[in-house]
Amino acid sequence: MKLKPTYEKVTPSFGSSLVVRQHTQEAHKSKAFWHFHPELELVYVNKGQGKRHIGNHLSYFNNSQLILIGSNLPHNGFADRLTARGSETIVQFLPNFLGDTFLKLPEVERIAMLFERAKKGVLFKPETKLVVGPKIESLIEYQGFNRVLKLLEILNDLAMSEHYSLLNVDGVAFETEPQDSAKVDVIFRYINNNFQNHISLEEIADQANMTVPAFCRFFKKATGKTFTKLVNEYRVVHATKLLQESEMSITDICFECGFNNFSHFNKFFNEITGTSASKYRSEMTRIIQ
Repeated sequence: MKLKPTYEKVTPSFGSSLVVRQHTQEAHKSKAFWHFHPELELVYVNKGQGKRHIGNHLSYFNNSQLILIGSNLPHNGFADRLTARGSETIVQFLPNFLGDTFLKLPEVERIAMLFERAKKGVLFKPETKLVVGPKIESLIEYQGFNRVLKLLEILNDLAMSEHYSLLNVDGVAFETEPQDSAKVDVIFRYINNNFQNHISLEEIADQANMTVPAFCRFFKKATGKTFTKLVNEYRVVHATKLLQESEMSITDICFECGFNNFSHFNKFFNEITGTSASKYRSEMTRIIQ
């Protein structure tokens, strides 16, 4: 199997130091599944659903999200589906896009701290999302100097916000070499397409052109998790999606997600989400109402 490199080269338009893109429901999403780049990435989805896979964090969102991803932090695309009038706005910029000394200025100390937090991936809560999200969407309307000014305003708002959580809270800086990222890309694509079925270690090791022992060592080093744990996380994340969006029974969801034992499903769901599937569904129903 030929492994394609997954380093993404971000190219701003002529005369610009940052990239601003906006996708709508009709947009074709061709981005690599698992990629990284030296630019920070600010993502705002106003109405949509999808997986968050950033570093070693995996979760599902339904409605909207605002995240900031640090330099060289591996991640994938986010909006699996945009709802009516839904859009995804992506802003990419180098940490030093205003010069090497900019972040050393006392006036932008908090922004420098924000960029440091972004190395773990920052998820902003509704209090910040409601205020900053529309500002991010409006960036597409500005050009040149005015776009830079608006971005600085947004970054300052995010830097001052206390309403956020870190996605890779274990303190491990999840950064990877290009050749390792390419292998992880192949593995994650296979898991994403097959997690509802049993995946043996021999099967997945073969996908990566590795022996089983070599694969297990590589995977744990590259992701910080065992293969079994990551597959179970994929299954639980899919379960949260079905609990939010379908009327299937919890038992049916268990088997639909690839678990063949209801007690194992309950155990892993509680372990990964911190609550039971029934409590999760009732809480999501209350929030939506």
